Amino acid sequence: MKKLSQERFAVKQQMLSRHIKISTQFKYHQINESKVTPAKSNKKDSLNEISYQISATVCQDESKINTELLSAGRFIIATNVLDSQELSDDSMLREYKAQQSCERGFGFLKDPLFFADSIFLKSPERIESMGMIMGLCLLVYTLAQRQIRNALKESKSTIKNQLGKATNSPTLRWIFQCFHCIHLITLNQEEHISNWNKDRDFILRLLPDDCLRYYQLAT
Repeated sequence: MKKLSQERFAVKQQMLSRHIKISTQFKYHQINESKVTPAKSNKKDSLNEISYQISATVCQDESKINTELLSAGRFIIATNVLDSQELSDDSMLREYKAQQSCERGFGFLKDPLFFADSIFLKSPERIESMGMIMGLCLLVYTLAQRQIRNALKESKSTIKNQLGKATNSPTLRWIFQCFHCIHLITLNQEEHISNWNKDRDFILRLLPDDCLRYYQLAT
């Protein structure tokens, strides 16, 4: 509309046709008010010629927006708790949103790093058992990740992420990758940890002592 308002038309009908054509291209807006102004030519040879300009204001088309919201802006949350005093609509929505953090946690099982997609089970009993194991794995995964993040925030420390940038909220998947290629080597009847460095040592000391004993760093 701004570009149209700067143009001049010798024929008034031509200007109105352009105006209508542009207005039909709006999806969620409409022309609120328009004004046609006659203007004389600035050229000396055509002082008697009159051209037309149009100015208009655009506003939201609330009816179209509301129709779109009704068709696309909704989803259903169902519950068997029918007492609104026990579970209000707002509380139910908060409970639903809180589940997303747990659902996102199961995403790590789809990661190729954990080979979960290579497991095939047939009997219902084994599927239930695997579900229990996966739930326990998610619990350990979440607790370990929380432990590391809280320890980093309390000590105001950071570690490098996959991009080499400092972060105090690493994922446990990245921590697992940091501990790749660590081996227990026996040399002259003495056991040694290979590929150990100060970064891995720092990360491990953010975890409980049981993890230190696993790498023979505590007794």
